[in-house]
Amino acid sequence: MDLAQQVIELDDLTLRRFDGETDLPELLRVIEESLEHLRPWMAWVAEHSPATTGDLLIRHGECWASGEEFTYVIVLDGAIVGLCWLLRREDDPGNGREIGYWLHPAATGRGVATRAARALVAQAFRLRGVDHVEVVHDLANRASGAVPARLGFTEHLRRPAERLAPAETGEDQVWRLTRHQADHLAAQAR
Repeated sequence: MDLAQQVIELDDLTLRRFDGETDLPELLRVIEESLEHLRPWMAWVAEHSPATTGDLLIRHGECWASGEEFTYVIVLDGAIVGLCWLLRREDDPGNGREIGYWLHPAATGRGVATRAARALVAQAFRLRGVDHVEVVHDLANRASGAVPARLGFTEHLRRPAERLAPAETGEDQVWRLTRHQADHLAAQAR
């Protein structure tokens, strides 16, 4: 089984495998400071407490060994500023992975999510058999949609979704980048 890199260094930005024992206190502080920023789009915020969110994060972190989900803390200039993940979706019949991310509001608008997502795309295509990567977000969440647009993803489809967070419309936008598209973009960049 292929596993993603545990640490990805990107100049002043580091993606590091989430470690519940050492990262949880700082990550919970970042979440507490970000609640109003996250509440419109993240359903788990409605149930947030240090205990419930901590348990959720620990469960996600434990999925690493199975290759089902790779959860990273996003570290900028030595401080945790968010979380990102690369996961296998149960409802994807192909060999795809999905990328997700969120940031502390002080870290937004600086290209951090785009750089993190670019690194996760590279990780996904290093895994054996992965032929596409997706980003899924509520149609109204334009900030989340700007990331895959900047990275060369194409709008793959829109689908109905259950409204779980206050600002959600009930329609998901699915962006997709195939391995072929990624190789073509990389060749153009050279």
